[in-house]
Amino acid sequence: MAEQTLDQGAKKTTLRHITYGLYAVTAAHGGERGVFTANWLTQVSFEPPLVALSVEHDSSTLPLIRASGRFAVCPLAADQKELAGALGRPKARAGDKFAACDLATRETAAGVPVLEAALGYVVCETRGELEAGDSVLILAEVVEAAVLRDGAPLEMRTAGFRHAG
Repeated sequence: MAEQTLDQGAKKTTLRHITYGLYAVTAAHGGERGVFTANWLTQVSFEPPLVALSVEHDSSTLPLIRASGRFAVCPLAADQKELAGALGRPKARAGDKFAACDLATRETAAGVPVLEAALGYVVCETRGELEAGDSVLILAEVVEAAVLRDGAPLEMRTAGFRHAG
Protein backbone atom coordinates (compact mmCIF):
# COMPACT_ATOMS: atom_id res chain seq x y z
CA MET A 1 0.00 0.00 0.00
CA ALA A 2 1.41 3.37 -1.00
CA GLU A 3 2.08 5.88 1.76
CA GLN A 4 -0.47 8.68 1.76
CA THR A 5 -0.07 12.17 3.09
CA LEU A 6 -3.02 14.11 4.39
CA ASP A 7 -3.57 17.48 2.76
CA GLN A 8 -4.27 19.55 5.89
CA GLY A 9 -5.93 22.39 3.99
CA ALA A 10 -8.26 20.06 2.11
CA LYS A 11 -9.09 18.21 5.33
CA LYS A 12 -9.95 21.44 7.14
CA THR A 13 -12.07 22.81 4.29
CA THR A 14 -13.95 19.57 3.67
CA LEU A 15 -14.65 18.83 7.35
CA ARG A 16 -16.08 22.33 7.71
CA HIS A 17 -18.76 21.36 5.18
CA ILE A 18 -20.20 18.84 7.63
CA THR A 19 -23.14 20.55 9.31
CA TYR A 20 -23.74 20.59 13.07
CA GLY A 21 -26.39 21.85 15.42
CA LEU A 22 -25.61 23.41 18.79
CA TYR A 23 -26.91 21.83 21.97
CA ALA A 24 -26.68 22.38 25.71
CA VAL A 25 -25.73 19.07 27.32
CA THR A 26 -26.51 18.77 31.02
CA ALA A 27 -25.84 16.20 33.73
CA ALA A 28 -26.04 15.96 37.50
CA HIS A 29 -24.71 13.69 40.22
CA GLY A 30 -24.29 13.97 43.97
CA GLY A 31 -25.66 17.51 44.13
CA GLU A 32 -23.33 18.81 41.40
CA ARG A 33 -24.62 19.98 38.01
CA GLY A 34 -22.76 20.48 34.76
CA VAL A 35 -23.56 21.97 31.38
CA PHE A 36 -21.61 22.52 28.16
CA THR A 37 -22.20 23.35 24.51
CA ALA A 38 -21.95 20.35 22.21
CA ASN A 39 -22.18 20.02 18.49
CA TRP A 40 -20.80 16.55 17.76
CA LEU A 41 -24.07 14.70 18.31
CA THR A 42 -26.01 12.44 16.01
CA GLN A 43 -28.88 9.99 16.12
CA VAL A 44 -27.59 6.53 15.22
CA SER A 45 -30.67 4.27 15.58
CA PHE A 46 -34.45 4.55 15.40
CA GLU A 47 -35.20 1.41 17.44
CA PRO A 48 -34.08 1.66 20.07
CA PRO A 49 -33.60 5.44 19.80
CA LEU A 50 -29.83 5.88 20.19
CA VAL A 51 -27.58 8.92 19.94
CA ALA A 52 -23.81 9.29 19.91
CA LEU A 53 -22.24 12.26 21.69
CA SER A 54 -18.58 13.31 21.58
CA VAL A 55 -17.27 14.80 24.85
CA GLU A 56 -13.75 16.13 25.38
CA HIS A 57 -11.77 14.26 28.03
CA ASP A 58 -11.21 17.45 30.05
CA SER A 59 -14.93 18.34 30.20
CA SER A 60 -16.01 18.99 33.79
CA THR A 61 -19.40 17.46 32.91
CA LEU A 62 -17.97 14.13 31.71
CA PRO A 63 -17.46 12.75 35.27
CA LEU A 64 -21.09 13.61 36.05
CA ILE A 65 -22.29 11.76 32.95
CA ARG A 66 -20.18 8.74 33.87
CA ALA A 67 -21.25 8.72 37.54
CA SER A 68 -24.98 9.16 36.86
CA GLY A 69 -25.17 7.19 33.63
CA ARG A 70 -27.36 9.82 32.03
CA PHE A 71 -27.43 13.26 30.45
CA ALA A 72 -29.84 15.57 28.65
CA VAL A 73 -29.48 17.18 25.25
CA CYS A 74 -31.28 20.53 24.91
CA PRO A 75 -31.37 21.87 21.32
CA LEU A 76 -30.71 25.61 21.39
CA ALA A 77 -32.80 28.07 19.38
CA ALA A 78 -31.44 30.22 16.55
CA ASP A 79 -31.53 33.29 18.82
CA GLN A 80 -29.36 31.67 21.53
CA LYS A 81 -25.90 32.19 20.00
CA GLU A 82 -24.60 34.10 23.04
CA LEU A 83 -25.77 31.35 25.37
CA ALA A 84 -24.05 28.71 23.23
CA GLY A 85 -20.82 30.70 23.46
CA ALA A 86 -21.09 31.14 27.22
CA LEU A 87 -21.81 27.46 27.84
CA GLY A 88 -18.84 26.56 25.67
CA ARG A 89 -16.36 28.20 28.04
CA PRO A 90 -14.42 25.88 30.37
CA LYS A 91 -15.81 25.66 33.91
CA ALA A 92 -12.43 26.76 35.28
CA ARG A 93 -12.95 30.14 33.61
CA ALA A 94 -16.73 30.38 33.77
CA GLY A 95 -17.40 28.96 37.24
CA ASP A 96 -20.96 27.76 37.81
CA LYS A 97 -22.35 28.18 34.30
CA PHE A 98 -25.94 27.72 35.48
CA ALA A 99 -25.57 30.76 37.76
CA ALA A 100 -23.30 32.76 35.43
CA CYS A 101 -25.78 32.44 32.56
CA ASP A 102 -28.83 32.88 34.83
CA LEU A 103 -30.28 29.65 33.46
CA ALA A 104 -33.83 28.74 34.38
CA THR A 105 -33.92 24.97 34.69
CA ARG A 106 -36.27 22.18 35.59
CA GLU A 107 -35.44 18.68 36.71
CA THR A 108 -36.63 15.77 34.59
CA ALA A 109 -38.17 12.59 35.98
CA ALA A 110 -34.67 11.07 35.69
CA GLY A 111 -33.18 13.86 37.83
CA VAL A 112 -31.34 15.62 35.01
CA PRO A 113 -31.51 19.44 34.81
CA VAL A 114 -32.76 20.85 31.50
CA LEU A 115 -32.87 24.41 30.20
CA GLU A 116 -36.37 25.88 30.14
CA ALA A 117 -35.36 28.26 27.31
CA ALA A 118 -34.30 25.41 24.99
CA LEU A 119 -36.46 24.15 22.14
CA GLY A 120 -36.91 20.87 24.00
CA TYR A 121 -34.84 18.08 25.43
CA VAL A 122 -34.08 14.39 25.35
CA VAL A 123 -32.81 12.53 28.39
CA CYS A 124 -30.35 9.80 27.51
CA GLU A 125 -29.01 6.80 29.44
CA THR A 126 -25.50 5.76 28.56
CA ARG A 127 -25.02 2.38 26.89
CA GLY A 128 -21.29 2.46 26.13
CA GLU A 129 -18.17 4.51 25.47
CA LEU A 130 -15.42 4.49 22.88
CA GLU A 131 -12.14 6.35 23.21
CA ALA A 132 -11.89 8.77 20.29
CA GLY A 133 -8.63 10.74 20.30
CA ASP A 134 -8.99 13.83 22.50
CA SER A 135 -12.61 12.91 23.23
CA VAL A 136 -14.82 10.02 24.26
CA LEU A 137 -17.77 8.93 22.14
CA ILE A 138 -20.77 8.10 24.31
CA LEU A 139 -23.54 5.88 22.96
CA ALA A 140 -26.82 6.53 24.77
CA GLU A 141 -30.49 5.60 24.57
CA VAL A 142 -33.18 8.29 24.57
CA VAL A 143 -35.52 7.52 27.50
CA GLU A 144 -37.45 10.78 27.92
CA ALA A 145 -38.30 13.68 25.61
CA ALA A 146 -40.23 16.95 25.63
CA VAL A 147 -40.88 19.87 23.30
CA LEU A 148 -40.68 23.17 25.19
CA ARG A 149 -41.32 25.70 22.41
CA ASP A 150 -41.34 26.23 18.67
CA GLY A 151 -38.43 27.76 16.83
CA ALA A 152 -35.56 27.21 14.44
CA PRO A 153 -32.52 25.37 15.84
CA LEU A 154 -29.14 27.04 16.25
CA GLU A 155 -26.51 25.70 13.86
CA MET A 156 -22.74 26.11 13.80
CA ARG A 157 -22.69 27.82 10.43
CA THR A 158 -25.49 30.30 11.11
CA ALA A 159 -23.98 31.10 14.53
CA GLY A 160 -20.67 31.89 12.83
CA PHE A 161 -18.83 29.23 14.86
CA ARG A 162 -16.19 27.09 13.17
CA HIS A 163 -14.16 24.03 14.01
CA ALA A 164 -10.46 24.07 13.42
CA GLY A 165 -10.91 20.92 11.31
